[in-house]
Amino acid sequence: MNLSRRNMLWNFAGGLGGIALADLLHRDAVHAHTSDGKPASYLTHAPKAKAVIEIFCPGGMSQVDTWDYKPELEKRTGQPFDADGKLTFFASKPGNCQGSFWKFRQHGQSGLWMSDLFPKLSQQIDDIAFLHSMQSKSALHGPAMFMMNSGFTRPGFPSMGSWVTYGLGSMNDNLPAYVVLPDVRGLPPGGVSNWGAGFLPAEYQGTVLEVATNKPPIADLFPNTKFKESQQNPEAAQQFLHWLNQEHAAQRNEADLNARIATYELAARLQLSAPESTDISKETAATQELYGLAHPEEGSFGRQCLLARRLVERGVRFVQIFCGAENTTAKKIRPNWDSHEDLPRDHGYWGAVLDRGASALLADLKERGMLESTLVICTTEFGRQPAAQGGKGRDHNAGAFTAWMAGGGIRGGTRYGATDELGYQAAETPLFCYDLHATALHLLGIDHEKLTFYNNGIQRRLTDVHGHVIREILL
Repeated sequence: MNLSRRNMLWNFAGGLGGIALADLLHRDAVHAHTSDGKPASYLTHAPKAKAVIEIFCPGGMSQVDTWDYKPELEKRTGQPFDADGKLTFFASKPGNCQGSFWKFRQHGQSGLWMSDLFPKLSQQIDDIAFLHSMQSKSALHGPAMFMMNSGFTRPGFPSMGSWVTYGLGSMNDNLPAYVVLPDVRGLPPGGVSNWGAGFLPAEYQGTVLEVATNKPPIADLFPNTKFKESQQNPEAAQQFLHWLNQEHAAQRNEADLNARIATYELAARLQLSAPESTDISKETAATQELYGLAHPEEGSFGRQCLLARRLVERGVRFVQIFCGAENTTAKKIRPNWDSHEDLPRDHGYWGAVLDRGASALLADLKERGMLESTLVICTTEFGRQPAAQGGKGRDHNAGAFTAWMAGGGIRGGTRYGATDELGYQAAETPLFCYDLHATALHLLGIDHEKLTFYNNGIQRRLTDVHGHVIREILL
């Protein structure tokens, strides 16, 4: 290998520390500046949040049984919803009006309404801002999931987590910037496309961590035991490999090669960082009880929420938690919120699961002083109808659902938008995923109209050509 005097000094005087420092500075600069060295135009203001935890409840949560109080619907229970017989829902004709299967009560200093499905989460209501007028463009699970995650009803577009990490980069060296924690029952409707990077570089897609206690956090995480020499001093081995990779990359100057090297090196660092990050055995007994880890039905989601807090604590930028999986098997209780046959049974089960984990997450973040800098989002892909389906079920409803946000610059104890008197359609300031996404990016210091990526002749963005920041819920 031919070495110039400058290269020789770099290799032998700068050493591995210099290479590591240069790598860190480059990764920071690539997100904070454009290719000509100017500050990134989309970073327009100081951020209120530095990380996001999104709780996604697949299947379609019923807004009129959870967050959206409709006393008029209660009064009309048993009366025909569509007396003229002109309407057709997603999979059925409308039945009679059906009020909430749970009583609603006012809570906190704000006096906002929440159903008795969430006794623990109601104690955090003054930290929550409800978006009551959410809508979707599809009543099909897959397309609606894609839309809520990426802004488009078709797969192949970058998810919000990918856009956030593309725009802001990572806050740590040893963990992925974007982590996904699926339900232990399996993947959600639409599968891995929900956290895909689309046309963005592949490094910005979500990294899935296993939450089951009997499996390693990442498949094939640990090296083969026959390579004992490298395991005796793994940090030194990784530093040496990094030096070799940098030498190899410098001779070729290929973007794809650099991306592959970065991916492999992160995988190697994960062998050291992932086990510690996912080891919750060192959490206090009080914390483990707060998240309900000992409870067989609620503990798995509580573990997801606790892992999310630990990951954000260690510098992960975006964590996505799924509370529910795909309808892959016919069981007594549906594996997500898709309650066509028996909503009291299905929502009763999933409500207790969400209540324990989400309330613990908000309380824990607040106690640790992390809620101010962590934006928590809870959403579903669409809502459910205010009329009964088959007696105790509810059909899909793309015309109305509720999402909520907390922490990270959100004004708690507030509500925005409204549905009609029966909770059938968004009636006051209708919202789409674009508005939620624009607001989340704004809280991270990003102008959603300026964070773009050129693809197929179009400057694409997360919010497409739509979206506005919901300033009424911001501090």
